[in-house]
Amino acid sequence: MRKENRPFFYLRFKRWINAGYIERFIRPQFDHLGKSPAIASPRSMQIFGKNIRAGNYLHIVSDRNKPVCLTTWSSKQAQGKIQIGDYCLIAPGVSINSATDIRIDDACMIAADVVISDSDWHGVYNRTRPFRCSAPVHLKKNSWIGLRSIIGKGVTIGENSIVAAGSVVVKDVPDNTVVGGNPALPIKAIDPKKRMLTREFLFKNGEHYWEIQQEVHAFLFGNNSISSWLHSTLFPSTED
Repeated sequence: MRKENRPFFYLRFKRWINAGYIERFIRPQFDHLGKSPAIASPRSMQIFGKNIRAGNYLHIVSDRNKPVCLTTWSSKQAQGKIQIGDYCLIAPGVSINSATDIRIDDACMIAADVVISDSDWHGVYNRTRPFRCSAPVHLKKNSWIGLRSIIGKGVTIGENSIVAAGSVVVKDVPDNTVVGGNPALPIKAIDPKKRMLTREFLFKNGEHYWEIQQEVHAFLFGNNSISSWLHSTLFPSTED
């Protein structure tokens, strides 16, 4: 459809159902999940393993065709760990897999189909288990990982830095740097003196953020009716 035709009461009810599902089924799968998480299509999320923690105002956009997957691996030698900070955004199809330690600081944005892994999962000569082939990954505050990028083991992405779409990152990225390519190389510098708005700004009045979103939805979709919704579903036109 070219626009949202569903009635506002339906959108509000769906959000209420999702919120209940998150609290009942998603939160227990985290060792810690902060306040006010928002997860689109939470039933599609795939969470495996322990030591998965996330901060406040986590925003995940999962999808049944592109689920968000968070996985930690356990063994006698190591225990994977995923730590996600406050205000982070994770888009559809993102896969984060840890055999040792993946740390994502506050206000990071991870675009669709990104893969982050702190392990090769098999050694060059010992291909039976992930032994001596893992190293921690760290995404510093306000970093932005572009569409379909791959972040390899042992990599640190600097504060405010951007990884361009389709990049493969195998070496550290300095603060305030844009990188791209395979392997990713510096493209340009970001001026740290310029004012930068981060996702943290969205939640400056965090307790009221979702109330404001509800008011916006009521304004945009409050006039949608059941009859127009059914008509657009059964007999779509260019107006829908």
